[in-house]
Amino acid sequence: MRIFVTGASGWIGSAVVPELIDAGHQVLGLARSDASAAALSQAGAEAVRGTIDDLDVLRNAAAASDGVIHLAFKHDIAFSGDFRGAAEADRRAVDAFGDALADSGRPFVLASGLAGIAPGRVASERDMPALDGSPISTRAATAQAVLALASRGVRSSVVRLSPTCHGEGDNGFMATLVALARAKGVSGYIGDGANRWPAVHRFDAARLFRLAVEKAPAGSVLHGVAEEGVAIRDVAEVIGRHLDVPVTSVLPGAAAEHFTWLSAFLGHDVPASSALTRELLGWKPTHPGLLPDLEKGHYFRLPATTD
Repeated sequence: MRIFVTGASGWIGSAVVPELIDAGHQVLGLARSDASAAALSQAGAEAVRGTIDDLDVLRNAAAASDGVIHLAFKHDIAFSGDFRGAAEADRRAVDAFGDALADSGRPFVLASGLAGIAPGRVASERDMPALDGSPISTRAATAQAVLALASRGVRSSVVRLSPTCHGEGDNGFMATLVALARAKGVSGYIGDGANRWPAVHRFDAARLFRLAVEKAPAGSVLHGVAEEGVAIRDVAEVIGRHLDVPVTSVLPGAAAEHFTWLSAFLGHDVPASSALTRELLGWKPTHPGLLPDLEKGHYFRLPATTD
């Protein structure tokens, strides 16, 4: 297949591209910079210059492909105060893809998240989030719009990713926790730290995206979850041991000051199952879980410096 991938040079995309190529697919990757285009070419993909705001570029690339995997999201503005703006840009891109792929039977796979699906209990692929008008639910509405494309002749599916897609080189939530612990001299968690996050290694997530574009039935909800729930206190304890700093509870009222932007996510209890996904696609995560991955030590290496 000839597959167009947005976010192709990002954290997940840079694992998805070789996964697809190794399986015999041809990859077109959206590149918003010369560096991204060079990285894609080096990986064996063809670069398509543009951003997710370039709707004509997206339509044309989708029309010239056998399927689309949409990974790109404006995380830079989403986590700096404009989540709604990022979600709205994402919806415009999704609508452009839907128009290009309508009545074709071709696959369209969207990367989404697990936040707000079923707080406090183990969420399944059958659970749907409430659309309450909040910025987070704006993104959830986009995922539901993708599922609805099945009625327009698109083999659409949504991969809800774990909040932490970990692995060497990760600069997301886990790397932020490590940096905060190093800077503050304590490894913290909120309250009793018993709240759980699902987790998946990025290479396992990449395999799931490949399986989805190859064979997920139209209208499928898939969970990129290798571990149903890892207690944040356990994460903090591994970080504290590696950095040799105390492991400390942070009161909920002090969480915003201690964890800054991460406080909006860190205290959530969002366990999730991927049992239906594994049964449907035969997906079997094989890479290390979150705590063993942290124990490897790569999150704790400081960047090399030169005099």
